[in-house]
Amino acid sequence: MPEHPSYNEFAGRRVDRIAAISDGIFGVGMTLLVLDLRLPEAELIHGERDLCRALVSIVPQLVVYMMSFATLGIFWVGQQTGLNHLERSDRHLTWIYLAFLFPVTLMPFSTKLLAGFVWSRMAVIAYWLNIVLLGGGLYAAWGYAYRHKLMKADTPQGVAAAVCRRIVIGQALYAFGALLCVFDTRLSIVFIVLVQLNYVIAPKFRAT
Repeated sequence: MPEHPSYNEFAGRRVDRIAAISDGIFGVGMTLLVLDLRLPEAELIHGERDLCRALVSIVPQLVVYMMSFATLGIFWVGQQTGLNHLERSDRHLTWIYLAFLFPVTLMPFSTKLLAGFVWSRMAVIAYWLNIVLLGGGLYAAWGYAYRHKLMKADTPQGVAAAVCRRIVIGQALYAFGALLCVFDTRLSIVFIVLVQLNYVIAPKFRAT
């Protein structure tokens, strides 16, 4: 009698379906960030000077919002880079990517926490842990795809190692930024923003 394939052998093989749900979740997460930016209370505004002061008061929230938008953008690019190099997926890799998307959904919460308590070391640590989960998920996805030969045959040699090394360096920089909250939480925020700017404007990716 012919052997019948098990569910695990054919489940989760479509890379395009992973990309579709990823784009949706990243899009929703990046959109939800802006919902926590509040207009000044109308009854407290009696002129241009009051409005100017009110707008200045929300600058810290705006900085945290932009920081989180950049964070999600960086990890979206990293994930798309991985998906573009995949020949196929499997059930385990699909679940790794789904696990990676979980901290994406948490980013609006950690952003709201940090924006509301920019003076709090605990808020900085919670935000940093969100980034750790994102980096860990992306690292696991690249590592699994490489070890199980799921990448395209024309993928340049050393791409997976280079990307994983980039993730580790990035996580180390984020960790250093989080540690700066021992001195001042504002130092942590500024350093993390600088790290993100580096990744946003860095030279194009090379395999070597």
